[in-house]
Amino acid sequence: MNAELEWKLANLPDSPGCYLMKSKGEIIYVGKAKNLKNRVSQYFHAYRAHTPKVRAMVEKIDDFDIMLVEGELEAFTLECNLIKRHMPHYNILLKDDKAYPYIRVDLNDDFPRIELARRQERDGARYFGPYRGATVVREVMDVLHMIYPLRDCAYAIHPDKPRRPCVQYQIGRCMAPCAGNVSKETYRQALDGALDFLNGKYKPVLDALKARMAEAAKEMNYESAAVYRDRIRAVEALLEKQTAISTNDADRDVIAVLHHDADALVRLLFVRSGRLIGSERFTLEGAGDDPAGEILTQFMLQYYGDENVPPREILLSASAPEQEIVEQLLTERAGHRVYLQTPRKGDKFRLVSVAMKNLRDEAEKIDRRLANTRARTIGAVEELAQVLGLDKPPRRIEGYDISNTQGVLSVASEVVMIDGVSANREYRHYRIKTVEGANDFASMHEVITRRLAHGLNELAERQAQGLDPRGGKFSDLPDLILIDGGRGQLSAAQDAMHALGLNIPMFGLAKRIEEIVLPYSDMSIVLDRHSNALHLIQRLRDEAHRFAITHHRSLRGKASVASRLDGVPGVGPARRKAVLKHFKTVEALKSASLDEIEQVPGLPQSVAAAIFRMLHEPDSAPGKAEDPEFSESEDTLWEPDASAEAGDAGFSEAEEASSEPDAARAEGVALSEDEDGSCKPNAASGEADTSNPSEAGNAPGGGEPRR
Repeated sequence: MNAELEWKLANLPDSPGCYLMKSKGEIIYVGKAKNLKNRVSQYFHAYRAHTPKVRAMVEKIDDFDIMLVEGELEAFTLECNLIKRHMPHYNILLKDDKAYPYIRVDLNDDFPRIELARRQERDGARYFGPYRGATVVREVMDVLHMIYPLRDCAYAIHPDKPRRPCVQYQIGRCMAPCAGNVSKETYRQALDGALDFLNGKYKPVLDALKARMAEAAKEMNYESAAVYRDRIRAVEALLEKQTAISTNDADRDVIAVLHHDADALVRLLFVRSGRLIGSERFTLEGAGDDPAGEILTQFMLQYYGDENVPPREILLSASAPEQEIVEQLLTERAGHRVYLQTPRKGDKFRLVSVAMKNLRDEAEKIDRRLANTRARTIGAVEELAQVLGLDKPPRRIEGYDISNTQGVLSVASEVVMIDGVSANREYRHYRIKTVEGANDFASMHEVITRRLAHGLNELAERQAQGLDPRGGKFSDLPDLILIDGGRGQLSAAQDAMHALGLNIPMFGLAKRIEEIVLPYSDMSIVLDRHSNALHLIQRLRDEAHRFAITHHRSLRGKASVASRLDGVPGVGPARRKAVLKHFKTVEALKSASLDEIEQVPGLPQSVAAAIFRMLHEPDSAPGKAEDPEFSESEDTLWEPDASAEAGDAGFSEAEEASSEPDAARAEGVALSEDEDGSCKPNAASGEADTSNPSEAGNAPGGGEPRR
């Protein structure tokens, strides 16, 4: 505790107010107190009595501020506002701030209309809901207008200035009060029927819809009958969701809380006119150590407001501290008296029990989901370590694959899993530079050499600078390496690694029977097909194959277009670069119109016309071969700054930087390869290139990668 903090603690006032705990200038917690001196001092003097969460917070506090108020009610209000404004890390936060729609009927109008409202206002109108979404509201309103032809326009109605009826009147969905065609009494009768429906009396509406459907079917008007049938189903679905759960017609919310690990789960039930019309679950992160009553208080103060107006009665699963003050705050927000109750028996207790039952079921589902996720990630890594005889589970696993077409435009991919989860930002592409022809063994030797050599160089640099090795592009060396292939590829990778003085565990995965190939051994391991470890390495292998083949197809598409552009009269290196840079992808260039091609900066109309003919008229295409095998591969491709050296003569930043394969790249149509950033692999991998025997052999199953 620093001297400034000690001085502030010694000079705290005996007054109600709020305190803002800070760490390095950031507000990490906001609290309220009747007596600031006693409450704030407790954080620093009763350290052992605190929960782990509070102890962790206190260790970070280096300063605090206070705000004095007149009483507890003002302290509650100020605390709520400060929490919503600053979102402190250690406060109970309600991050789901969505508002539910309502149906609004202003009974003060002479001819009220039924409309959708996003929030309840204190305007004297009557609100029905909340509903789970605007779609449900519109379905309800559509049914109402079909049975009760009430107006839905916002025009002001002047009896002395009648208007011409609109189309809604002509199709029988409005009584046209704007035209003076209906009296207030007749309109009010129809409105009363609609209000009964909104209050849960569905039978008259269902009977009317069924009668109209039968009448339409009798007249062989089957299209109209089908419309009525769909409306009947919508009403019945709404009726099923709104279960009768109470013996009276009261409006109330039911809020229950359940501690679950480090978090707290809150279930909110909406009961309107005695019917359960919906529910919602909220997760309050980091609130697992807080008392249930405090959690409920913070939830209510953050949830209820202008968007979500509290009903007259709220049932709680635990008593809220300072309940009278909370009731007073909610009453001010609602514009009517709000009561908080914690029932222990009877129908109201049954409502709370329903909410708690839902929470326990949800907690079990979360636990099962987490257990399944762990089995597929950390559990699979632990199983794999046991199978391979490793001393400890590998944190970082890298997978490699080679892709080419008869040795042309050969590329390699590096994909990464950390703790069993794909680390997309760590993915890398490599262009094979020293190998000619289809030689997967030599290509694998090159890519492993380049990756580990760059990793060692960067690791030494970061260690000399006192930086974390995991923060570099290559310095975070793998704990385990997977080679997509058999003993030949694995042996080449092993030789490359040992030449650099490293001894990283490495294995191959052969596609024929999905067997694990071990280095320098004739023994193979065949895992059970239900094994999580097998599923993990299959996902890694398939991702490496997908990432390699999509990049290869991207380069092949670029080579084809670039070589064809070279044969167009008037297109030199500068104009070719401008065209490719303007359209970004091959597909964009091929689908471009002549006018769009003419928009390329510095491109004359005659040259644009020649490019358009080359793309769309095969007879006018230049006589240069389009097969990448005969194109000027690397030198004909547009790679801005891609030739810049980085570390040694064999490394190009554009080729070994992390890349982000978007939808276009996943289909092999990206034009530039100088992207550097996060990689979000596309699930669509496409089929393996069977024109290259080695590539087809590397592809799982000789075709599309396994999923």
